[in-house]
Amino acid sequence: MSWGVAPGSIKVEGEITWKRRETPPGKRLDGMFALVTGSSRGFGRTIAIALAREGANVAVHYARNREAAEKVVQEVKGFGVESFPVQADIREYRQVKDMAESVWKKFGRCDILVNNAGETASTQMSWRELSEDVIDETLALDVKGTLFCTHEFGQRMLDIQKSGTIVNVASNVIVTGSPRAPIYAAAKYGVIGITKSYALALAPYVRVNAVAPGYMDTESLRQRKDWTEQRRKWIIEHTPLRSIGNPENIAYIVVFLASQDSFHMTGNTIICDGGFSMPAA
Repeated sequence: MSWGVAPGSIKVEGEITWKRRETPPGKRLDGMFALVTGSSRGFGRTIAIALAREGANVAVHYARNREAAEKVVQEVKGFGVESFPVQADIREYRQVKDMAESVWKKFGRCDILVNNAGETASTQMSWRELSEDVIDETLALDVKGTLFCTHEFGQRMLDIQKSGTIVNVASNVIVTGSPRAPIYAAAKYGVIGITKSYALALAPYVRVNAVAPGYMDTESLRQRKDWTEQRRKWIIEHTPLRSIGNPENIAYIVVFLASQDSFHMTGNTIICDGGFSMPAA
């Protein structure tokens, strides 16, 4: 279990004393079972590997490319844990339910859900390029997909296990906005709304938090038409830590939120962008 009531604890007017789950050094997720959406490539793959490195067994979700997912499964297994690929279009609730059923059938439980799959409206280069197709695609994946997965896995964690952690991937556009693609900012605001709402709905047994990365040095970013050397230089100059985010760095925050190191946190969003957005406390 990811967390539990302390032995001999006294409940006073609904108060619960929680204890931290002890794990071997360097294995904060030892023996846990996780699913990472969109983990056949990119940031999702990095998260899956980071969880496995800490001892978690990881189900690798993919939408279309099973071959890529199988490769990640083998990488994950290299850390001495279990792994298997699972396919679903998370925009369809029926498929999300089937995916959850597959995870519980294979693992017997799910301690960690990471909602990583999302759409950045990457084909849109300006707010002037208003496209209903892009709006529908972005909202369907970022909002509907995150909500369906949080709902289905969250209620199973609550009803079956009375334990679990969910980590949603948002973006620092919740602070900065996005003049390039306002729909992307709107979608990620939706992710924060889902995070806070389910943190309340699933409490006190299931924790729900979010991580909000800034620019990440990924292949998808490098392929964007508007990602020029000049823009990259400008972003670095306006980032206090003078660097573009590395996916591995941000994956550590996901591990923190999934682990018992954050056991007194729920409904929170951690911004990790090198200080670029520098929100007020």
